[in-house]
Amino acid sequence: MAENDWKKRLGVVYSTNPDFEYEESVGEEEITPAPSQQRLTVSIDRRNRGGKQVTLVSGFIGKEEDLASLGRILKVKCGVGGSTKNGEITVQGDFRDKVTALLKEMGYNAKRGN
Repeated sequence: MAENDWKKRLGVVYSTNPDFEYEESVGEEEITPAPSQQRLTVSIDRRNRGGKQVTLVSGFIGKEEDLASLGRILKVKCGVGGSTKNGEITVQGDFRDKVTALLKEMGYNAKRGN
C-alpha cells in the first residue's frame, strides 16, 4: 500500500521507464542554535495594522516549534496576544523594552530597534 500512495506523488510527471521508482525528497531538518548564538531585533511596526502598534521580534533561526514556544513565553509574560509566523514573533502593543529585557534574561543576544 505504501508504494501505491498516489497522494504523495501528485504533480509528478509520468515516466515510461519500466525501472523508474519514485523517491520522496526528505528535507533536512533545521536545528535551532543556542540562545547566545541568536541575534534578535526587537522593533515596533505600525504598517498594515489599522494604526495599531505591535512589537516585532525578527532574526530567529531554527525550528518553527521553537519559535512558537518562544513567542508563547513572550506573550504570556507581557499579558497580551500575538502570533508567530514567517520567522517573526508579533506581540500586540508597544513592549520593546520589556521584550528586550526578557530575551536578554533568557540568554538571547537581543537589541532594541527603532
